[in-house]
Amino acid sequence: MVDRDLAQLYQDPTKRLNEQVKRNIKRFPPDFMFQMTQEEFDNWKSQNATSSKEKMGLRKRPFVFTQDGVAMLSSVLNSDRAIEVNIQIMRTF
Repeated sequence: MVDRDLAQLYQDPTKRLNEQVKRNIKRFPPDFMFQMTQEEFDNWKSQNATSSKEKMGLRKRPFVFTQDGVAMLSSVLNSDRAIEVNIQIMRTF
């Protein structure tokens, strides 16, 4: 899942989610989270074209979380909403 989608689910700004991840980067090895390559990002942007890409947060290459990375987010985003959303996501997987 892409960072901005997870941030929306957690009702937090993407910037805050990424800040918490970066503060706890040891919890997110490469098989839990990775950043899109520039080529992937360019393709992803073209598939999500909008009239105001900058306002949609499409200026930076997003982080992508695997199932394990999504599970780890609950320990980084310590709120009732984060716990609730994490349970829902894990049930989906």
